[in-house]
Amino acid sequence: MFKLTSLNLNGIRSATTKGVQTWIAATAPDCICVQEIKAQAADMAGRFEELAGLRGHFHYAQKKGYSGVGIYSRAEPSDVVIGFGSHEFDAEGRYVEARFDTPARKLSIISAYFPSGSSGDLRQEAKFRFLAEMHAHLMAMKAEREFILCGDINIAHQNIDLKNWRSNQKNSGFTPEERAWMTKLLHKTEPGGGIVDVYRQLQPDATDACYTWWSNRGQAYANNVGWRLDYHLATPAMAALARSESIYKGEKFSDHAPITIGYDFTL
Repeated sequence: MFKLTSLNLNGIRSATTKGVQTWIAATAPDCICVQEIKAQAADMAGRFEELAGLRGHFHYAQKKGYSGVGIYSRAEPSDVVIGFGSHEFDAEGRYVEARFDTPARKLSIISAYFPSGSSGDLRQEAKFRFLAEMHAHLMAMKAEREFILCGDINIAHQNIDLKNWRSNQKNSGFTPEERAWMTKLLHKTEPGGGIVDVYRQLQPDATDACYTWWSNRGQAYANNVGWRLDYHLATPAMAALARSESIYKGEKFSDHAPITIGYDFTL
């Protein structure tokens, strides 16, 4: 069984002070995809290149204290791809891909951090541009290799994916355009689709249990007023191997909870 975790750290330095490294050691994933490390190479050196015995590969943002993604893996990748070829967004540190290719298989594990548009119209427009570029990239990848993309997608797809869906229909993360992007990506037969939302495959009806992010405002976490923003998005062959899922809420390492899927394969 291949145990794969995704977690938005909201700062790797902050998350480690809250015990995330101890938790990783105890749960022993084969691979953990992290987002929003909010650190540069110099900050990571000698401290965070490894976590709980897993070696990391990173895509840093040019802007200090911003974004950044990583993949910590027990197995050494055959190749690591930094960025997805976007002139606009690769500077923001949003994509790292670890390839585990063999003569019989092409497989990628991806850690991605999709933009938030909540700060205003300019960032929402940037988010739409990102989604268009990412869709084209994922379709091209699907034609060539199997993959599992883990990350903070910053979109709640359906009404069951957030507590207060009625009042959020005009808000970033739940706009009709963003939801339509997810619907297209996940369509089983239409061109431009064919990707699988692995958690929903395993838990098609979960509501309150599915949330992975809570606002720091008010008592959102205490009252479980949450959103499902963190996903495993996989090609059908990889999604078919998913056997178990868990969203860990026993400790709070950041404003997101880690989501772990167990897949019936080994690297």
